[in-house]
Amino acid sequence: MAAVKFVIIGGGPAGIEAAATASRHGAHVTLIEREVIGGAANLWDCIPSKAMIATGGVRSLAKRSKSLGMELHYESPDLELLRARVASISEQLSRSTERQLIGQGVTIIRGTGMLRDDHHVVAVPEGDDAEEIILEADAILLATGSTPRVPEWANVDGDRVLVTRHAYPPSVIPEHLVVIGSGVTGVEFVHLFRSFGSKVSLVISRQQVLPQKDPEVAAALETDFLESKVSLIKGARAVSLKRDDESVSVFCEDGRVIVGSHALLAIGSVPSSSGLGLEHAGVMANEAGYVPVNQHCQTNIPNIYAGGDLSGRLQLASVAAMQGRKIAEHVVGLHTRDHRHLDYDKAASAIFTEPEIADVGLAEAEAFALGQKIRVTKVPFAVNAKAMIDGDPRGFVKLVSDPNTGVVLGGSIVGAHAAELISVIALAVHANLRVDDIADSLLVHPALAGVIAAAAE
Repeated sequence: MAAVKFVIIGGGPAGIEAAATASRHGAHVTLIEREVIGGAANLWDCIPSKAMIATGGVRSLAKRSKSLGMELHYESPDLELLRARVASISEQLSRSTERQLIGQGVTIIRGTGMLRDDHHVVAVPEGDDAEEIILEADAILLATGSTPRVPEWANVDGDRVLVTRHAYPPSVIPEHLVVIGSGVTGVEFVHLFRSFGSKVSLVISRQQVLPQKDPEVAAALETDFLESKVSLIKGARAVSLKRDDESVSVFCEDGRVIVGSHALLAIGSVPSSSGLGLEHAGVMANEAGYVPVNQHCQTNIPNIYAGGDLSGRLQLASVAAMQGRKIAEHVVGLHTRDHRHLDYDKAASAIFTEPEIADVGLAEAEAFALGQKIRVTKVPFAVNAKAMIDGDPRGFVKLVSDPNTGVVLGGSIVGAHAAELISVIALAVHANLRVDDIADSLLVHPALAGVIAAAAE
């Protein structure tokens, strides 16, 4: 039997995981990527932002170092060194991923790709003299990601009016940054630039930061922001911007005006679906430009799949990578049963503020809205020995379970290393474990994970 011909447009988390998995199972894989292997996650989003946040964390350590018995002094970041660090991490990750894919037999084309029809892809390699390559495909994956959303009223110039991709790192540390957007990306940038010493104002269109998160979690982050002297402008919907040589003014719908040295837009993203030739293959996109998919990530054309941000599902690198894996398994015929599909409701997510925030599964507020009976237990890190040893006892663990069966339904963590700790709860949610399964586990002591066990008890 001939090997499956699998063509992937987009080398982000969905594309590279699909390529690696399909190649391991004998498929003939061609991956088309116009920028870097690893996609926006490596180049502009996840990795660079977290690398900068880690640098900013040095200041937090310095601030509490005296309580740990050694006083450190924080300096402002060296932007050239920081830029080199961010670039080095991204380049190393991209090179190692590319070497791995090539070693597995994946053909990589640097350039752009678009659908010619439902079984052919046109690849245009980079270079002025490059000629089009017509690739025949049994299956095609579209995984071109998304770009920051820029409203018509925002004259983004990359100098004083920025989108997130201008800030890895910025050309200067803003004296006063006005962040527009209080979702995950917005609050991470608030934390990041505050840790670099900028004065920060956050324009919040609703009455709390992180409007999609547990209100108690959002309140904990707001408290930390206020203690860090971040200005929270609530119920303020930005409608226009005006900049001059020295400042940017943000005008809100209710008449309020916030003036800073720079403004940063963090108000979501738009899918990168234009130019893909969807119409040539009959692939349907919705009004927002996302390509709807079924439980196997198939589009309305069964042999054409969509993954990552383009699919309109959870915009998380971890979700995109898992989609890529599941798509590849489906393409090579490892499974076709419905029960193998992804359960997006059980995806863990994290926000790399300080303290960190992470959650998974059912939230308390969501259960309340659904009228679902739950049991909620909450334990603060202030009672944990390791948190006291580390000098950072902020935050808590909240565990949501079924009151009848004890099955863990979800959880939230606010505190140091929340992004790592949530894995314990995520595994419990995924495997339908009970709170007793966590409570009876013999965990390390002293360790922050002890708070999870305490919540389970």
